[in-house]
Parts: sequence; C-alpha cells; structure tokens
Amino acid sequence: MNEWLKNITAKFKELWAKWKPVQKAIAAGIVVVIIIALAVLFKGSSKKSGIAVFNTEITDEQNLNDIKLALSKENINVYDNGSGYLTVDDEYTARRARLILNEQNLIPMGTDPWDFLNVGEYSMTDFERQEKKAQAVEKEIEDLIKTNREIADAKLVIGYPPDEIFAEKQKPLTASLLLTFKSGSDMAHNTKKIRTIQNLLIHSIPGLKAEYITISDEENNTLNNFENLEEVERLTLIERTEKFKLDLANKKRVKVLKSLQEMYSKDRVREIDINIDMDTSEVSSDKNIITPIIITEQDRTKPYDTTVKRDYLPLASSRITKEWTGTGYNPQGVAGVDGENPPVHSDMSNVIGKSTETETIQNNVFNTEHRTEKRMPAVDRITVSVNIDGRWTEVTDGAGNPVFVDEKNIAKLKEDYPGWENSYLYRMEMGHQLRIYSPLSEKELEDTANYLQGAIGYDESRNYRVVVTNVKIDRKDEQNAADDDYLARKARNQTILFILIGVAVLLVAFIIFRFISREMERRRRLREEELLRRQQAEREKALWDAKNEGMEVQMSVEERKRAELQENAIAMAKEHPEDVAMLIRTWLMEE
Repeated sequence: MNEWLKNITAKFKELWAKWKPVQKAIAAGIVVVIIIALAVLFKGSSKKSGIAVFNTEITDEQNLNDIKLALSKENINVYDNGSGYLTVDDEYTARRARLILNEQNLIPMGTDPWDFLNVGEYSMTDFERQEKKAQAVEKEIEDLIKTNREIADAKLVIGYPPDEIFAEKQKPLTASLLLTFKSGSDMAHNTKKIRTIQNLLIHSIPGLKAEYITISDEENNTLNNFENLEEVERLTLIERTEKFKLDLANKKRVKVLKSLQEMYSKDRVREIDINIDMDTSEVSSDKNIITPIIITEQDRTKPYDTTVKRDYLPLASSRITKEWTGTGYNPQGVAGVDGENPPVHSDMSNVIGKSTETETIQNNVFNTEHRTEKRMPAVDRITVSVNIDGRWTEVTDGAGNPVFVDEKNIAKLKEDYPGWENSYLYRMEMGHQLRIYSPLSEKELEDTANYLQGAIGYDESRNYRVVVTNVKIDRKDEQNAADDDYLARKARNQTILFILIGVAVLLVAFIIFRFISREMERRRRLREEELLRRQQAEREKALWDAKNEGMEVQMSVEERKRAELQENAIAMAKEHPEDVAMLIRTWLMEE
C-alpha cells in the first residue's frame, strides 16, 4: 500500500513538473471548486428542518399569497414546498410570524394554532389531556406575545368553566393577561396595539369574547377599557387626516408640476403650491328623500331625456257627495214656550233651501328613500398657486454667434432696440450678452389656469381657487455664469486652434526636412555607387588586358578573398541595393 502511494505521488510530481503554469492554475481551480461544493453540500445536509407556522394545509391560494407577502414585508424568510405548508427557520421566527399574521387578520379560517403541540399520551385521561393542553396553549400564547419588541414579559391565565348540560347555564370563557413593557414603550397608551393583543387572544382561544378579556399592566391598570377612548381616537383620526391631506396634496403637486414642466420646461416652472382644506368634523344625518316615479325608462338610442315621470301614483281613492233640498225651518224651542230666535232667523222662516257637500279622499304612493349618513372627513377646499417664468431670448448676429455688449456696439444696439432702458424686458449690460425677456400673454395664463382647474377637479361651489402668475425670476447669476462659460469656451477653442496650427506647421516643416534629407542621402548614395562602379570597371579592364597579353597573374590569398567578396557584393547589389550601399559605406570608412 505504501509502495503504491509512493508511486502515485511520484507520478503526480512528475506530471506537475511537466505541466505549464496555465495547466497548473486550472488544476488548482478545479480542486478549490470541488472543496467549496463539498462544504456547501455538507452545510446544507446538516441544516435542520424548518419550523411550521401552521401544521395544517392552507388551501386558499389568495390567503397563501397574502401571508407570504405580509411576512416578506417584515423580512421573514418563509418557505413553501408547494403543498400549502409554510415553514420558517426557527421557533422564535414562527411565533413572530403568527403574531404578525394575527395583527393583520391573516390567520387561515379553520386553522387551530395549537394542533402541532404534543399535549397528550395514550395513558392520560381526558381531564389530564385538557389540562396539559391548556397549559401548553397558555405557554405558547405567552411566548407568542413576547415576540413583540415592546413587551418584556407576559403572563396569561385562561379560565375554563365546567361544561353544563343546558347552554343557557354555561358560563363564558375568560382570560386575564398581565403585561410587562420594556423601557421607552408607548404600548400602554396605544389603543391600536392593545387591540392587536386582544385580537390575538380572541383568535387564539376558541370561544373567547372581547368582553371577557382583561389586559392589565404591572400596576393593575386595565388597558383594554375602550369605552372612554373616543376622544383619543378622534385625535388619532385628526392626525391621520392631516397626513392624508399632505399625501393627497403631494400627489396632486407632483402630477401637475410634471405636466407643467413638460409644457414650459423645468427651469421656468420650479414649484407649485397646493393646499387642501378638510372638514374633520363628523356629521350624522337621517333623511327621508322622496323621488319621482319613473313610468317610462330612458331610451338609450336617443341623446335627449325620454323618461316619463310622475310625482305620485294614486293607491286608493274615496269620493262622497251629499245634496239636500227643502224648506227652511226656524226652531222655536219646546212646544208651548215662546221662541227666542233673533229676528233674522224669524224672517227666514218658510224659505226653500238647497245644500251640496262633496268629499274626496285619495291615498297616493311616492318613491321614498330612507338614508342615514355619517359624513367622515372630506375635502372642503383646494387652492393652487403656481408661478411661470417668461422666456429669455439671446440675441445673435448673422453667423449665429451671441452678441456681447461693448463700447463699440452699444450705441447701435440702443438704436436697434428702443426701450432698452426697461430692465424688465431687456438686459443690456457692458461685457454681457444681450438678452430680451418675453412675458407670458394673457391667453397663456388663462389656458394654464383652465388646465389646473381640470387637473384638480375645480368646484366653484366649494370656493376652490387657482392662481397662475408670471413673475420674472432673477437669473443674473445664471446668465453671468453662462456668459463666463461661453467666453472661457471661446478662449479655450482659440487656444486649441493656435496649438493645432503650430502642430501643423511643425509637422509640415518636419516632412519637408525629411524629404530634403532623403533626397540628399539618395544623391550621395548614387555618387558612391557610381564611384564603385568605375573602380570595378577599371579592375575588370586591367584583368582583361592582362589576359589578352598572356600574363600570368598570381593572386595572393588576401586578393582572392577580396575578389570573392566583390563578387558576392555584386550579386547582393542586384537583390538588395540599399544593404550593399551600406556595406560599401562601411568599407570606405574603414579604409
């Protein structure tokens, strides 16, 4: 085994020595990746399983998505395996998640939050199981309440009454909760937070009602007595109303400001003020409203009103008519007694009379609507004010360059622009660009006001107010900066132009110098080649003459080498004339 290990090690060292640096780096990277993968695998396999938020399946898809969204907003990582069971990392997170879901009333219907507790054994009696379950429920609710960051401790006692045969004799379930708050907490005076704890108890304990819950602090002050908190809730409503006013005004401001800036540019419309007045008083009204009875409905194919209406319809009627005709009589009293009638009645004795009486009774039916309204805080008045700056036009010459006021052209500019002394319409200052101000016309102001009225839903009956002004904004600093930037840019461009011209002159001079140098070099090289050619011709002529005269020419070793070099130089001169010229120049310098 040791021998095999030594052989493997030796082969690995041999291969490692043969590998290139790139191959070694790749091998090292592969080893590092394998080690990291194994570490992640071991860590994932050693991670304990999650804790169930509820041990029952959540079948309502919408409820499941709402729960996930609510927990994600509280930075709680919740895991769903696709079967409707939600899990979290640890027990504390599970309790905190249940508390948050209870606050937002997202506990799934029919879910028992305690069914995951192992509260009984096979050998226990029903009474022991119930007692153990009650203790477990109390402990779990206490732990759940303690997950609130403002609660230091909680003690819960649930009173389970004995079961009665008759429902009317059954005593209610009660609960008493003692809370200890952390330092700096305002939960004891916050009705909303106390109601959240009370709702937690109601949802966690089946059958428990709000009137049988007592929540108190360490000083035995009852915290869930909400009967005398109307004024506090009213103040809270006013705070919410003020916040609503600010939010509504800001939304309208952003929307309208963006539209105006797109029409006039951001620089001309810098801000818009929107104020919303709201009536925060609560008004209750009880009305009986009588509306007309519609006999014929509106014909939707016609643009005008075709309905036939009646103020009422007869439900029942009764008519009585009485007529009487006869001789008038004058009562004289009891027989045998003189009458005591006045002379007027005596004169009307034995006069024929006629009487007609008509009575009509009719019961009509009306469209009656009984309406009970409770008016909550509503928008009472909206005021909008915005200032739009005019247009500044920069005067340019015929070439499109801005015109700056100086001593040379100021007299002519004053002649060309009458009214130049009006600083509201002109800016004609020495050393600055000439600018003309154009204010908004009355038509533009009116159209803008009409647009704002439509944007805010203008209601004249509520005394809404829209103000659009054209007050010139002081732009001297901005214009001075623009002038300085233009002059600096102009000077910079001139400097760059002069530099480019200088560089171009130097480049042309260098090209000319280089051209002259090359021409002189070429002529010198031609003269040297001509000299060498003449010398070679003279040597060849001398050799030819010696041959013709039959003379034996004995050449030394040095002369032979010199002849070979000359022949090689001639061959090279045909292929590389420039290199040969350099070689000949070197020979001449040596000699």
